[in-house]
Parts: sequence; structure tokens; C-alpha cells
Amino acid sequence: MLFNSYFYIFLFLPGTITVYFILNRHRLTIASKTWLVIASLVFYAWWNPIYTSLILGSIVFNYVMGRFICRKWENRRHARTRSILYAGIAGNLILLGYFKYTDFFIANMNSLAKLSIPLAQIVLPLGISFFTFTQIAYLVDASKGEVKEYSAMNYGLFVTFFPHLLAGPIIHHKEMMPQFDRRKNKVVDSGNLARGICLFFVGLFKKVVIADTFAVWANAGFGSTGDLTMIEAWTASLSYTLELYYDFSGYTDMALGSSLMFNIILPVNFDSPYRSLNIQEFWRRWHMTLGRFMRDYVYIPMGGNRVGEPQTLLNIMITFFIVGLWHGAGWTFVAWGLMHGAALVVHRLWGKLNISMPKWLAWLITFNFVNICWIFFRAPSFSDIVKVLKGMAGLSGAEIPESFAFRVATLGGSWQTLDTLFERIGKGEIILGMFAVFLPLSFLFRNSNKIIESLEPDVPQLIVFSLVAVISILYLGSYSEFLYFRF
Repeated sequence: MLFNSYFYIFLFLPGTITVYFILNRHRLTIASKTWLVIASLVFYAWWNPIYTSLILGSIVFNYVMGRFICRKWENRRHARTRSILYAGIAGNLILLGYFKYTDFFIANMNSLAKLSIPLAQIVLPLGISFFTFTQIAYLVDASKGEVKEYSAMNYGLFVTFFPHLLAGPIIHHKEMMPQFDRRKNKVVDSGNLARGICLFFVGLFKKVVIADTFAVWANAGFGSTGDLTMIEAWTASLSYTLELYYDFSGYTDMALGSSLMFNIILPVNFDSPYRSLNIQEFWRRWHMTLGRFMRDYVYIPMGGNRVGEPQTLLNIMITFFIVGLWHGAGWTFVAWGLMHGAALVVHRLWGKLNISMPKWLAWLITFNFVNICWIFFRAPSFSDIVKVLKGMAGLSGAEIPESFAFRVATLGGSWQTLDTLFERIGKGEIILGMFAVFLPLSFLFRNSNKIIESLEPDVPQLIVFSLVAVISILYLGSYSEFLYFRF
């Protein structure tokens, strides 16, 4: 089920909230949690009921492994604890590997060994990358003695709670379970309800009005079979950069807003990343819970920065190799991850030189690096990446003002006037207007979840948020998945 659907907004969400608080009002705590688990499974099954058995099997497997780990840890049998932990992690990785990387493995085998093994054509279950990582984190925490809650119902609710189920945030057991049991969270909080609704509709506006508009231009550029001129290539790359920003930001707002209506606070996952002045700051602001997972469960266990400098740099590259592969089964994703890893290595070495840089220049370098890396993230193949990069460099032609057209006509090449360009891509003025408004918004303003935190609704704000909600609902109507559902 999509957050940006009529059924979710007008029936599923309000119905689930109403029944949940009615059950809690009558002190039917177990029934209210059971209701949330059932509602979350219905939310997941809406996409494809067959895969409900997959997530249920994964939950049972990890709960049983977690209980074994906790018992061994309590009995101080740490060697057995590690054995069970490794078996649990292996089980999760095998499941993820089968569904996500089987065809990637077969394709590479065919290419390397000149084979012709048919692809398995396995459909990637929604949310599998997220609920797998969530449960691996649970097993590791259990092996450290940090899990104190053993209820099977609570564990099921922790994994399936629908606001975070399909695309995060990646959560920790210890930060969620106390919230479900807190007495004051079992009654309707008008402040949380109002802030949750406002945050949800701000996110909906970002998705259906902004991100989906930029998606049209990004898809046109990346899907083009011919060469791209300079402005066409920059329009495609910047459109995708803004589409991804507002899509992921919008999803995060809707997830946090939906959860807040239940008085459950999910961890912040997005904090205006395009304001970053270096690549390390970018990763502290973009997909923050994935960054936390990679730091705590991959980078630090390898030694982090407590080892020698060469090993630290290697650890960074390995971590971002995994980040790239986690996002997608393709070498373009791996290249994207390694580019970010290399940038972090350069940033670390640059920091040792103690050379300061003007803030505007630091921002410009960081933003353009991220923008170029998103091309690797979006393009279906390396040849498409080369096509867009050549276009951005002006190697496939460029646009010029009409008054200069006759001066360069004799030089040959793929020159065209700006007027001709706008005729080709259509709605040129609208594109310029959208960039002029929403590009600065992405790095000049605070993130919406921080604005909502201090919200004290009054009449003017009520009018503004009502307009945002009405406009967003008017834009609903077509099926539009969130980009991170694919990962």
C-alpha cells in the first residue's frame, strides 16, 4: 500500500488509528498491539499477499535466533552466542542475497565464463532490504546483552509497524519498544496528532507535486536514446537530483508523520543533506539511519578508525562498497558507492592538511559531486552515464542565445538556440521556474520535520497547511512508487 493513495489517506490510516486508541482506552493493550500487527501485515500484503509469508518467516526465524542468543548471553556462554549470531546473520544475508542478487550473480557468471544460464527473474519483495537490516541489528544488539524485551507480539510489532516497514527508517529494538509500552502514548495526544497530520501532508506535497514533476524531466533525459545537449543533460541530472531529494524527504515526512499520530517517534532519517559543506556532513544528513547501521555494524566491527591509517581508509572503501551494493544489484550502484567512499577518503586526507576553504566553494564542490554521483545511481548502464556526462560537458552540443546563432553556424557541431531547446523539451519556462524555487529550497531552509517539532498551530498556519493538503490531494490519481521502494 502506498502512503500517496486515497485508500491509505482516507480509510486505512484513520481507521487504524481510531481502532488502536479505542482498544487502548478500554485497557485492551494486547488487543491494540495485535490490531497494529494485523493492520501492518495488511499494509504489506496490499502489494502482493504471497510475500506476507516471507516476512512472517523472517520474523519467526530472527525471533527464535534472538531468544537463543539472549539465553546464551545470560548464561555467559559467549562462544555459543557468537556462533548463533553468525548463523542468524548468515540466514538473513542468504535470504536477501537470493531475492536481490541471484540474477546479478548469474549475469556476471554468464559474462565472465561465456555461459548462457537463463536469469531467474526473481521479483524483489518490497522492504526486504530494510526489514533484513533491522533484524540483523536486533541480533547483534541481543549478542551484546542490549535486548531486554522478549515478547513475541512486541517483536512482531517492532518489525512490521507499517510507517517504517517498506523504506525505513532502519530502527533499533531498544528505541522502539519502550514507546509502545509507555502509558501516556496509549491515549490520543492532540499535539502529536496535529503535528503528525501536518508533517504527513507536507511530505505528500513534496512527493506528488514536486518529486513527480521533476521525475518527468529526469525520465525524459535518462530515457533518451540520442545524445543530450548541455542544457538537456544538466536538466536531466538536476531533475533527478531534486526528484530523489523530494521523493525521499517526502516519504520520510509521511513515515514520521504517520507514526507520530500513534504517539510513536521514529528516528530522523533526513536532514537537509544538500546544505552540506563536505561529503562527511552529507552522509550525516542523508539516510541517517542507514549511515548509523553501517557505522555501528560494519565500519566499527572492522576496526573503524582505531586501526592504522591505511586500514582505516580501506574500511571506509569496504563500507561504501556495501552501501552501493545494498542500494542495487548492479555495477553502477557499486561505482556510486565507491565514488562516495573515495570522496570520504579524500576528505579525511584533506582534513590532515588543515587548509580551509570558503564555505560557498565547499558547498559548490560537495553539491556538484553529489549531483554527478546521482547519475551513476540513476542511469541503467555505463553507456547511459557516459551519454549524460558528455552532454553536461558540452561534448554533444550546446545551446546558445539566438543572437549568437549565426556567428557559430559555420563552425559545425550540434548548436541550437535556447528557443529551439524549449520547443523540443516543452514547458521550458515551467522547468526554469521549478528549478528557481525548489533548488534553493533544498539547501536554504530547515528540514520540515524540524519545523514541525516547534509547530504551535494557529489560524494562519492552519490555512497554509490546509492549502498544502488540498493541493496535494488534487495531484493524487496516478500510481507513483517511492524511489527507495526499489532498494
